[in-house]
Amino acid sequence: MYPYPSRTGSKVSRRAFLRRCAAVGAATAIGCAQTVRQQAVTPVRPAARSDDRPNIIVLVADDQRWDSLGCAGNPILKTPHIDALAADGVRFRQSFSTTAICPSSRASIFSGLHTRCHGIDNFDASLPAAVWQNSYPMQLRAAGYRTGFVGKWGVGNTLPTNDFDYFAGFSGQGNYFEPGRTKHLTTVQGDQAVEFLRGCRADKPFCLSVSFKAPHVQDEGRNMPGIYAKYPYDLAFQPLFQNVTVPFPKTVDSTPQPEFLKRSLNGTREAPDFSPANYQEAMKALYRLITGIDVAVGRIMDAVRDIGAEQNTVVMYTSDHGSFYGEHGFGGKWIMYEEAIRSPLILHDPRAPRQLRGTTRDQMVLNIDRSPTLLALAGIDAPPPVQGRSFLPVIYEPSLRGRPEWFYQQTFRDGNTIAATEGIRTEQWKYVRYIDTQPVYEQLFNLKVDPREETNLATDARYLDMLNKLRERWVVWGEGLNSWRNDAPWKDPV
Repeated sequence: MYPYPSRTGSKVSRRAFLRRCAAVGAATAIGCAQTVRQQAVTPVRPAARSDDRPNIIVLVADDQRWDSLGCAGNPILKTPHIDALAADGVRFRQSFSTTAICPSSRASIFSGLHTRCHGIDNFDASLPAAVWQNSYPMQLRAAGYRTGFVGKWGVGNTLPTNDFDYFAGFSGQGNYFEPGRTKHLTTVQGDQAVEFLRGCRADKPFCLSVSFKAPHVQDEGRNMPGIYAKYPYDLAFQPLFQNVTVPFPKTVDSTPQPEFLKRSLNGTREAPDFSPANYQEAMKALYRLITGIDVAVGRIMDAVRDIGAEQNTVVMYTSDHGSFYGEHGFGGKWIMYEEAIRSPLILHDPRAPRQLRGTTRDQMVLNIDRSPTLLALAGIDAPPPVQGRSFLPVIYEPSLRGRPEWFYQQTFRDGNTIAATEGIRTEQWKYVRYIDTQPVYEQLFNLKVDPREETNLATDARYLDMLNKLRERWVVWGEGLNSWRNDAPWKDPV
C-alpha cells in the first residue's frame, strides 16, 4: 500500500490511485496529488468560473528541435520565457515525432493518430471529417471550450474557419514578411494570440492553439542570395549573437552516407546552409527566429496574467519535429535520425504540486500523445480510435515506464526527392528501413553507446538477432496500423 488518500480518507495502492486518475481524467489526478500534499484546504483559484477545468494554450514551433532551448542546455541560445515554463513545469527530454514532416506531424498532433491512419501524406490533403471530429480542438469545443487558432494551419488547403470561435490561420508555408508589411510574422502571431485572450470570458474555459512558422526555412528565399533570405528574422534581433561562435556539429563528416541519401533533399536543399562557409550565419539567423518565438511566448503569458487566468491556464510548448543543422552532412528533416525526429516538449500547469515543477522526464512520448493529453487535462476521455495516450500519468508518477517502442513512418516522397523511411525506435535501439531502395537499405543503432548514430550495426553479424527482432516488430506494427479503423478501439500491436 502507498500513502495515496481516497475520497473517504482511507489509503489506497498506487495502482488504484493511477487507475482512478486515468478513469476520470487529469482533474482528479491533480486533485489527488494536491491531497497528497495536504493542500486541499487552499484550492487553486479558478479563473472566476464555477468549474475547475483549466484553460489550455498549445504553442507549436516549426522545425524546432529539442536542443534549441536554453532550458535544454543550449549554451548560446537564450529563451527566458520558454525556460520559465520549464522551470515551473515539466520538460520531456525524449519527445518524438512519428513522422518528421510538417503536414503529417501536425495532423498527428491534432488527431492523436499515426500518419498511416489519418492519411495526411501530401500538402493538399485535409483530415477526413470523422478524424477531425475526434481531434482535440473539436472535442474541446464540443465540451464548451472557446477555441482559437493562430498561425500556420499546415494540414491541407481548406481552412476550418468555422470550426473555431477565433481563427487567424493561413494555408501553405506563409511568409515572414508579407508584401507591404514591415512587422515580422512571429510578432503578428503574438498580436493575434493576445487578441484572442483579451476576448475570452471569465466564465468560459478556452483553448488557444498557436502554430508558429519560425524557425522554418523561407521556401521562396532559396532562390534569393544570402542566408537572411532563407531565414528572415526580425531585424530588431540582429545585434544578438554577433560575438559568439556556434559549435560546428561533431557528426558532419563522421560517417559516410550512401549515395541515395546524398542525392536526396537531406543532402541538397538546406545542407549547403550548414556548410562551414555558411554555418555561423545560418545558425545565428535560426537562433534569432527562435528568439522571436520566445518574445511572443512572453507576450502571451503577460496577456494570461492580464486577464487573471494565470492560476488556471495550462501551457504546452512543443514543435512538429526537429531538423538537421549539418549533422551527418544533412539539412531538413524527414529521415529517422534523432536530429529530425526529436522535438521540445514542456507542460506548464500552475495547479500541479510544487515538487513536480521544474522537473524533467525521460520516458518516450510522441506527437500523437499531445491530443489525448490535452483532452485529459479537460477531463475528457480520448475517443477510442485515438492511438496516442495521455502522458499525465508519468508526470504525476515519475517511476512509471513510458512507451517501450514506437513506429516511425515517413512516406512523403515529394517526387522521389525525399527518402521514404520507416522503422522502430525503442529505449535503446533504432531500426531504420529505407523502403524504396533496391536492395532495401537498413540501419541499426545502439543509442545507449552511440547516441550520435555514427556506427551502423545492420551489417554486423554480432547484432543479427537484434536486427531480426526489430524487423519483426516493424512488420507487426505495419500490419496493426493497416488494420486500424476509425470506428473501433485501438490497441498497440503486441
